[in-house]
Amino acid sequence: MNWISNYVRPKINSLFSKHDTPDNLWTKCPECGTMLFHRELAENQNVCTNCDHHMHITPRARFKAMFDGGIFSEVKVPEPIEDPLKFRDQKKYPDRMKAAQKSTGEKEAMLVAEGEIGRTPVVAAAQDFSFMGGSMGMYVGNAFIKGVERAIELKRPFIMFSAAGGARMQEGILSLMQMPRTTVAIEMLKEAGLPYIVVLTHPTTGGVTASYAMLGDVQIAEPNALICFAGPRVIEQTIREKLPEGFQRAEYLLDHGMLDRVTHRMKMKDELVTILRMLGNLPPAVVGDLPAPAPEDKGAAPKIAPEAAVQAKVSAKDAKK
Repeated sequence: MNWISNYVRPKINSLFSKHDTPDNLWTKCPECGTMLFHRELAENQNVCTNCDHHMHITPRARFKAMFDGGIFSEVKVPEPIEDPLKFRDQKKYPDRMKAAQKSTGEKEAMLVAEGEIGRTPVVAAAQDFSFMGGSMGMYVGNAFIKGVERAIELKRPFIMFSAAGGARMQEGILSLMQMPRTTVAIEMLKEAGLPYIVVLTHPTTGGVTASYAMLGDVQIAEPNALICFAGPRVIEQTIREKLPEGFQRAEYLLDHGMLDRVTHRMKMKDELVTILRMLGNLPPAVVGDLPAPAPEDKGAAPKIAPEAAVQAKVSAKDAKK
C-alpha cells in the first residue's frame, strides 16, 4: 500500500481544491452579455444594470415589488377540467403541466392578487411566460374573470400584466373560447365604471393580444417588448418583404398610436399610482407616506388612510397658492 498516493496526496488536494460555486449566483444579460450578480439583478427588478434590458420576471416577484410593503393576498381561481381533450404530442398534457409546475413553483400561468399600490386598493393579474409560454388556457380565462369579478365586488381598478405566446394548443377550441369570455368580463368592468389598465410585457402575442391585452382603458408597455398577433418572421415570410426596424416593438407601437405610454419597469409603480388616482378622482399620493400594511389587516379590504388623504389635499392647496 502506497500511503503517499492513497492518503497524503488526497489530503493535500482536498485542502487546496476550489470550493464549488453555485450556478445561480450570476446571470448573463441576453442583450449585452454582462454578467449580473443575482442579488443586484433582483433588486433592480430583473432589469440589466448595464444596458437596461428588461428580462423576464415572475408574477410573484413583480407583485412583491409593486404592492406596498410587498404584501398582497392571492385570489382563489376556480379549477377547470384537467386535460379535457386528452391531448398528446411528444408528451402527455398532464406531464407537461407537472414539469411546468415543478420548474416554476406555480400552479398555472396566471397569478391574481389584491392589495394596495401607493395606498390605492387594486386587483391585479399577471401572466408567467416561463409557465408553458404564459399560454392562455381555461385556467387563465378563469383567473382573468375571477380577478374582474373580485375587482367589481370590491369596487377597485383592475390591472393586467400580460406576457404570453398566445392560446394553449393542448386545449384547442376551449383555449380560444377564453378570448370572448375575457372580452365579456372587460365589458362588465366598464359597466361597473371601473378602470382597466393593461401593462404589456415581453412578449405579448397571439390570442392574448387579440383579446384582453389590447382592450385596456390605458395601454402601457415595458421598453422593447414584442407586442403582436403574428410574429415578424411569419409576416416577412408571408409578404416576402423586409419589415421596418423595431417593427412590433413597444416603441414602434407607441409611435403609431397603439399604446399610451412606454414605461421603465423601475418607474412602473409610480406611473400606475398616478394614473389610478387620476382615474379614481383621488388626491395625489403623498410621497414617503407608504408604510407596509399591518399583518393583521392582510386579509381585509385595504382602504386609503384618512390622514394621507387630508395631507394630500393640504399639499394640493399649497401648490395652487
